[in-house]
Amino acid sequence: MKTINCFIPFSDEESTSRTIISLKESKLVNTIYVLYTSVEPELNECKLLKVDNPQSAYAAQVIAENANKKYSLIITKPEALEIGAYALERLTQVANDTQAGLLYSDYYQILNGECKLIPTIDYQLGSLRDDFNFGAVLLYNSEALKAAEKNIKQDFTYAGLYALRLQTSISNDIFHLNEPLYTIVENDNRKSGEKQFDYVDPKNRMVQIEMEQACTAYLKHTGAYLEPNFKQPDLNTEDFKLEASVIIPVRNRAKTIEDAIQSVLSQECEFKFNLIVVDNYSTDGTSEIISKYAELDNRVIHLIPERGDLGIGGCWTHGVMSEFCGKFAVQLDSDDVYSSPNTLDSIVNAFYEQQCAMVIGSYTMTNFDMETIAPGLIDHKEWTPENGRNNALRINGLGAPRAFFTPLLREIKVPNTSYGEDYALGLRISRDYQIGRIYNSVYLCRRWDENSDAALDIQKQNAYNSYKDKLRTIEMKARIRKSR
Repeated sequence: MKTINCFIPFSDEESTSRTIISLKESKLVNTIYVLYTSVEPELNECKLLKVDNPQSAYAAQVIAENANKKYSLIITKPEALEIGAYALERLTQVANDTQAGLLYSDYYQILNGECKLIPTIDYQLGSLRDDFNFGAVLLYNSEALKAAEKNIKQDFTYAGLYALRLQTSISNDIFHLNEPLYTIVENDNRKSGEKQFDYVDPKNRMVQIEMEQACTAYLKHTGAYLEPNFKQPDLNTEDFKLEASVIIPVRNRAKTIEDAIQSVLSQECEFKFNLIVVDNYSTDGTSEIISKYAELDNRVIHLIPERGDLGIGGCWTHGVMSEFCGKFAVQLDSDDVYSSPNTLDSIVNAFYEQQCAMVIGSYTMTNFDMETIAPGLIDHKEWTPENGRNNALRINGLGAPRAFFTPLLREIKVPNTSYGEDYALGLRISRDYQIGRIYNSVYLCRRWDENSDAALDIQKQNAYNSYKDKLRTIEMKARIRKSR
C-alpha cells in the first residue's frame, strides 16, 4: 500500500507541520522527507535532509537517492498545503493508467482569505518556461525521476528541479489531471501585470543564467538547438520611398495616443520616415486625435482597415502590406513612447551595423506619468548573439521596441492575434536570421490600469500561456526538422 515517498521544502515549523499532517492522512505515504538548508528543524513524523537549496541539482540528487518507492511526491512551494480527500489515491491511479513520468493537477488557492479554483494548463513540447505553473505538487514515477537526474550534468544552485523536469520529459509523458486535488495558501497578491517581469529583474540574473544553461542542454538533447550560423539579409534588395515606418495599432487609447504620436514626430533622423497608425475602429475619440495629426503632418498616415476581424497582429500586417510602409517597420505601442529623439535612428543603424533581419531594443518601466518604476531597465541581456535564439524558447518575451526588415515581414506576416504576435515573429525570424540588439534604453513602457495585461484573470492567463507554449511547440518541431 505504501507506494509514495514525499519531499517537501522547510519553511517554518507551523506551515511544514501542517503539510506533514495532511500527507500522513493517506495510507499510500511511506516516508516524508523535509529538505532544509540551515538550522535543523524540530519536526515529528518525518526525516530531515540537508540541501543547499530545495531547487538545486544537489537537492534533485538527494531526492533521487531516497526515491525507493514507486512514486516520489515533490512539493515545490513552502506554504502550508492541504491534500484533498483521497487525492493521492486518485493521482497514483492516473499514474498507473497513463504510465506518465510526471503528473500534476489543478488546485485551490487561498489568497487574502478567499478560496478559488486555479486550473493549470496542459503540458506540451513547447512548455519550456521555467515558470510553467504546475502548482505545488508533482508526482514523479521514481524510475523516471532517477533516470532523469543522472542526465543532469551541471551543479545547478537554482535550476536543478527545472532540469529534472526537462530531462524527464525527453522519454516520458508529463500528464495534467484537470481535477483540483489540494489547497495551498498564496502569499503573493500582486496583479498579473506586476509579476510578469520578475524573470528580467536584475536580482534574478544568476537564476536566469542557470535556467538558460539547463534549457540549452535540453534543446541539444532533443535536436532543437541551433548553432549560431545565420542567413544574412540583403538589406538593399528592394527600393523603398522611405527608410522606416513606425507602426502603431490602436483601439480606444484617447488617453495615450497623442503622446505616442508626438514621440514619433519628434524623432531626429537624416533619412525619411513616416508614422502609420492603424486605427481599429476606435470609439472613444482616438480616431479624431489621429485625424488631427494626419491633417497637420503628411508623415502621419491614418489607416482604418476594411476588415472588422483584426487583432493587433492583423493591424500590423495591414500596415506593413500597405504602400506607405518603409524598408524597416518599427513598433510602438499606443500606450508607450520613445525615450529620446534618437531612438528611430539607433534602431535603423542597428540593422546595418549588425546585418540582421530584426532588431530588439531595451526599455524602461514607468508609471502613467513616465516616472521610472521597478524593475527599471529591461534590457534582456540573456539575448546573446551566440545563444539568444535558443534561449528565446524558454523565456516569455523578447523585449521592446521591435523592428523588422519589411520584405521579410511581408513574406512571413504577423499572426492575427492580440497577444504573443511579436513573440511568434521573434521565434520564426530567429530560426534563420540574427536578431540585432540595443542594450541601452530607447523606449518607455508605461504601466497603468488600462494595459491589456495589467490584471488578467486565471482563464486569460492560461489562454495566453497556452498560446505561447503552442508557438514554442511549432518552433521546436521546425527546428528539430531543420537540424536533421
